[in-house]
Amino acid sequence: MTDHMVVILTALNVEYEAVRRRLVNLRTHIHVRGTRFEVGTLAAGGEVALALTGKGNHSAAVLAERAIEEFEPVAVLFVGVAGALWDATPLGDVVVATHVYAYHGGTSEDDGLKARPRAWEADHRLSQLASHIARTGHWAEEADPGKRRPSVHFGPIAAGEVVQNSRISAEAEWIRQHYNDAVAIEMESAGVAQAGHLGGSPVAIVRGISDHADGTKNTDDDGRWQPRAANNAAAFANRLADELIGEQEHSTMRHRDTDRTGDVTSIAYGNVGIQARDVSNSSVWMGIPGPTPPTPDLAAQLAAVREELARARSSGRLDAATCDAAQDELDLVGKALEESTPDAKSKSVLALKRLRGLIDESAEIAAKVAALITAVSGLS
Repeated sequence: MTDHMVVILTALNVEYEAVRRRLVNLRTHIHVRGTRFEVGTLAAGGEVALALTGKGNHSAAVLAERAIEEFEPVAVLFVGVAGALWDATPLGDVVVATHVYAYHGGTSEDDGLKARPRAWEADHRLSQLASHIARTGHWAEEADPGKRRPSVHFGPIAAGEVVQNSRISAEAEWIRQHYNDAVAIEMESAGVAQAGHLGGSPVAIVRGISDHADGTKNTDDDGRWQPRAANNAAAFANRLADELIGEQEHSTMRHRDTDRTGDVTSIAYGNVGIQARDVSNSSVWMGIPGPTPPTPDLAAQLAAVREELARARSSGRLDAATCDAAQDELDLVGKALEESTPDAKSKSVLALKRLRGLIDESAEIAAKVAALITAVSGLS
């Protein structure tokens, strides 16, 4: 596995095959619980882990979280087809979510059903990169040849628990009343967005429009458009993954180059010579023992993070669900460090990285978590 991998998930086989055709050197990776991934290489060299979730937000959420823990990807892309909520979005075009609405959240009262959705905003970096790719238009070269050149639309996507195939049903009217800015509708994005939020992984939702959620699903016309829409979404996602991995690798190289500067202290006794091409922020001790670095008080640092979480929860800076998930990650760290198993350090660092993704809105807690990651990574 590489340090820069993208996970791509799909709900349907037609979507899976559209992504799979763009990968080479495929190999099977089986999760300990039986989930089967195919890991392959993109044309530009980046690695992708591909899996089929099946329909529905629940299964998509479980497998997305499993993929995040297994691969620690730079991003998760959910790729497939969706229904357009408005005629202004042509069949075959691609929609990239700016927000995801879990639209089935609500409360039933005497005067009707009131909307109480959960919503997730798209990751800023992914949104910026997707917008850039849409402007350049090069991704469309991989779309179906000889067909109308597809466009890319950015807007909210509504994700529910039923197949929406009517413009006149009570639910269709309710959706348009409460979510009239949504561009498309489907059944998996809310689960994936929640998994990304809790797992600390950026998520992008890329959907090709295969129908207009107007009663034409499961017709011959839908059968023709579904493979085309899936292919267009896969073409855009492929370019997005390529660019994202390239940016990550460039950022890592630049960071390493920057780290090659700093003071060097060399202390030697006797006729000893040391030659090195790059030595950064280092002290060399020979002939006498060097200073023993202080052992970090991890228990105190963990307790400090817990206290910050409690304050953030009580002040309303972080919601209860996020704080509970963060506390769970801290419990995993504490348990792993107590067991002192060979993989305790890697388990702890992974849990802390997930924690950092959960609380990135709180600079105070994020700083303490970053210090913890450094301290745990330095354990022998």
